[in-house]
Amino acid sequence: MTLIKSISGIRGTIGGKPGEGLSPLDVVKFTSAFATWIKNHSKKERIKIVVGRDARISGEMVNNLVLGTLQGLGVDVIDVGLSTTPTVEIAVPDEKAHGGIILTASHNPKQWNALKLLNEKGEFISEKDGAEVLEIAEKEAYTFADVNSLGKITKNDTYFKKHIDKILALSLVDVPAIKAAKFKVVIDCVNSTGGIVLPQLLEALGVESVVKLYCDPTGEFPHNPEPLPENLRDISKAVVKEKAHVGIVVDPDVDRLALVCEDGEMFGEEYTLVAVAEYVLNKRTPAEKAAGKKGNTVSNLSSTRALRDVTEKHGGQYNASAVGEVNVVKMMKETNAIIGGEGNGGVILPELHYGRDALVGIAIFLSHLAKYGKTCSMLRSTYPDYHISKNKIELTPEINVDRILEDIKVKYKKQPINTVDGVKIEFDKEWVHLRKSNTEPIIRIYSESESETTADNLAKKIMADIREFIKMQQIAV
Repeated sequence: MTLIKSISGIRGTIGGKPGEGLSPLDVVKFTSAFATWIKNHSKKERIKIVVGRDARISGEMVNNLVLGTLQGLGVDVIDVGLSTTPTVEIAVPDEKAHGGIILTASHNPKQWNALKLLNEKGEFISEKDGAEVLEIAEKEAYTFADVNSLGKITKNDTYFKKHIDKILALSLVDVPAIKAAKFKVVIDCVNSTGGIVLPQLLEALGVESVVKLYCDPTGEFPHNPEPLPENLRDISKAVVKEKAHVGIVVDPDVDRLALVCEDGEMFGEEYTLVAVAEYVLNKRTPAEKAAGKKGNTVSNLSSTRALRDVTEKHGGQYNASAVGEVNVVKMMKETNAIIGGEGNGGVILPELHYGRDALVGIAIFLSHLAKYGKTCSMLRSTYPDYHISKNKIELTPEINVDRILEDIKVKYKKQPINTVDGVKIEFDKEWVHLRKSNTEPIIRIYSESESETTADNLAKKIMADIREFIKMQQIAV
């Protein structure tokens, strides 16, 4: 059993003893702490929180616990039911709520669930705010309401339509061009809430034909739900078989977007943001340029340098943040970025909202592909061709991860090293980035090169170093 408390929320495996997994008592505890934190900061006599969830098996159980807890604290709740992370992010400010809770473990397997916590802007709470929530939980510094002050629960199932309408209203989204392209699209929604909203979005965009894979929101994931190439063999075959123009893949909470070209090859999760950013940068009007809208972009330290190349080609400035959506958003605001996100297929368009949103990514990408007028694979070939190798090493509790990262720094001290977030080492045109995951007990190892073989070999070398340092720790014990 695992329970992880971080700026990414409270995430854990369902079951087990309290404090060791995401048990019902833990759900109540951290929900209570979050609502109390909002009360302390809002100074309002009555507060309102939006709650939504993905379709995973434990979702109904966790949802019932969260709703009951909030009601017991005297909090009014807008329950949007089966939803997506970006849809809840939009609902919070629309409802003038004081915060939001999304019940999803994102790309994690079905035994996981989580509470993702939003502030009144519909954005993830900061690390400082998260620390306050955890302190309240630790001290159990919350008080429940008396019977005359219980919260009210209101159901609202209108937000998929509202979300789609906001996307259609963007000047960047070209519905006539998409309709004219007569696209045939295959979608893989991993049997979660994407299976509800993607068909609605694609119909509204004017996509001519949609072939559905795994669109029944049962929470029974047919494959590992992380949208990586090794998990997408079914849609790759289906795109070729159906002679589709593109395949579209989302994770269970629909904040990550992966694409499959017409030949069954992966567009590259890293290149989702690159393609969308290029289209957004191209669409700036002369008035926007004259007004100083330079076209700055942001991604995290583990994302491809191709975004930097595309940004600089269009006269903008690229900046890299620490890993984590909250860190990307913070830097986007600081640098007035017009587009940003993460190399995991996360697209953030501030014009819509400050959150990763696969739905707006789909709408912009299809607009881009329609206006480009050629195949998906040909569009992919227009971008700088870098290769990222993504790897991870699972850890056991006794391993001192900080010590391992320090050992790596010492071993490669002659190379340029960035320690803003973990350890990033530069090797001429290549780099490798090592960091502890915020959501799982692992070390992630990302490496990039113009050669796929070089990127893989660089990762293997660093992973061998890590395993050696783990052995040394175990011997020392």
